Amino acid sequence: MITATPTSTVPLYGAPITLHLAKQVAQAAEEEAAHQGWPMVIAIVDSAGHLVLQQRLDQAQFGSIEVARQKAETAVRFRRSTKVFEGALAQGGIHLRLLGMTNLTPLDGGIPLVVDGRIVGAIGVSGMQSAQDAQVARAGAGALG
Repeated sequence: MITATPTSTVPLYGAPITLHLAKQVAQAAEEEAAHQGWPMVIAIVDSAGHLVLQQRLDQAQFGSIEVARQKAETAVRFRRSTKVFEGALAQGGIHLRLLGMTNLTPLDGGIPLVVDGRIVGAIGVSGMQSAQDAQVARAGAGALG
């Protein structure tokens, strides 16, 4: 039997994020969005990619509901920030093949949530430009310490 050995740079999956922790992450993200005056959608998925919590701030565009969830799912599925994929697409060339993947959203604003070195879930934020979405997502992820 052949088994893959994860590299030390990629965190392993851990137990799913609890609702309590998901609420802490979402609250920190919401506070950053409110501070900036940005209407956002914030989604938190667990380590298996299942939605744990999602909220749409007042006046956040309806299209961002799905995008926020998809960013979170991408971050947890691939165990990395969605910024990596956005950057790869910007390079063009062979990276354009990413557009053919149906389970990947290559827009900044999705970040894995790590506790004790293990991925417990991910946050996805949508509503403004990608860099602003990522700023709010980082604020949420920062609530984990």
